[in-house]
Amino acid sequence: MAKSKLLESVRQEIRRRNYSYRTEQSYISWIVRFIRFNGTRHPLELTDTEVERYLNFLANEKNVTSSTQNQALSALVFLYKQVLKQPALKLDSLKRAKPSETLPVVLSQEEVKQILSHISGISHLICTLLYGSGLRISECLRLRIQDVDLEYQQLWVRSGKGNRDRVTLLPQKSVGDLKRQIKKVKLIHDQDLNNGLGKALLPKALSKKYPEENIQFRWQYVFPSKSLAKDPRSGILHRYHISSSLVNRKIKRATKKAGIQKKVSAHTLRHSFATHLLQNGYDIRTVQELLGHKNLKTTMIYTHVINKGGNYIKSPVDLLK
Repeated sequence: MAKSKLLESVRQEIRRRNYSYRTEQSYISWIVRFIRFNGTRHPLELTDTEVERYLNFLANEKNVTSSTQNQALSALVFLYKQVLKQPALKLDSLKRAKPSETLPVVLSQEEVKQILSHISGISHLICTLLYGSGLRISECLRLRIQDVDLEYQQLWVRSGKGNRDRVTLLPQKSVGDLKRQIKKVKLIHDQDLNNGLGKALLPKALSKKYPEENIQFRWQYVFPSKSLAKDPRSGILHRYHISSSLVNRKIKRATKKAGIQKKVSAHTLRHSFATHLLQNGYDIRTVQELLGHKNLKTTMIYTHVINKGGNYIKSPVDLLK
């Protein structure tokens, strides 16, 4: 199996399993790097020792984070198990990259208010949802019209991290803005349909079973891009959602204008959502479900943020008279 044929097999297997395009790009990139590291030899010519050597090289020589090393490991496990149909890798001497022990950056409610005051338009609505619903930026931008339940004031997150669905809350403050945004999307969609366009990308099985489903309004993105683009997989000319980099640029500018000396990104708003819910007395299991964390330990990090704060421990210097 030549290199190009191998990579095409990887793509086909990824698409058959309905993995995201981002995952496809990541897996292909790691597999290519692994092959180059081993002198462009075919993976079938390599043993578990070579796989282990590469992963250890990432941790020891490249000093990558544990999450980066795990990405590379996942890609190689997928390659050998799902594509090459080889036995499970035995990596007994694998040196794991040390997990980061840094706490997440969290904003106070006043800081969130200041940042939002310097953001306008569609980015303001997106940032309000990031903080008000605890969404990841990718989850927010991938919202479709049918995922917004205005009656029950909730949002459906489809195929979130770990390919799991969940429901989270929809802030009352965002309802009016969302209604207006949906009306704008309807006008854009109607115009696209008049131009012979308006097709949305659907899950593979659904698009085959219902060929006309992709032009339905419910499948349109809530935050569509201003321009059309060709899907690299299907070749369909469609209207994708806006870029996450655009939102992060707006957040960075707003943070600077507000004079806040913290490194703030879209994910900081999600961290702040979780921390403020716990500070307000909500059960950690509830917060875990809203965030979509598989493991409670992941949610527990926000209790550490609270416990290390100035309101938790009284400094001895403040007791001096």
